[in-house]
Amino acid sequence: MTTASRFPEPYGQSGGGANLADILERVLDKGVVIAGDIKINLLDIELLTIKLRLVVASVDKAKEMGIDWWETDPALSSRARQNELAKENAELRERLERLQELAPGSVPTEEEAP
Repeated sequence: MTTASRFPEPYGQSGGGANLADILERVLDKGVVIAGDIKINLLDIELLTIKLRLVVASVDKAKEMGIDWWETDPALSSRARQNELAKENAELRERLERLQELAPGSVPTEEEAP
């Protein structure tokens, strides 16, 4: 009489285990901080120090913690890009007005421009 060999169940499929989606949901809900330092020394002289900080959290949790740098980074936010362009436009208009005040006849105004 032979008995069938039994393989262990894959991770997360046992009765009390959690699957990857559950783990990810918990991590994003609570947030995780991973921190580490890398130091390179040569003959007791510190040549390089790299400090690494990694925060894994949902957007909502990050905002609760006061982390929202992606909203003001022009490379990541179209709203921030538009704000930056509007600011640059206003600065250029101010410069143009100052130039027109310094030399009134040499710089054409918008009405005078062809």
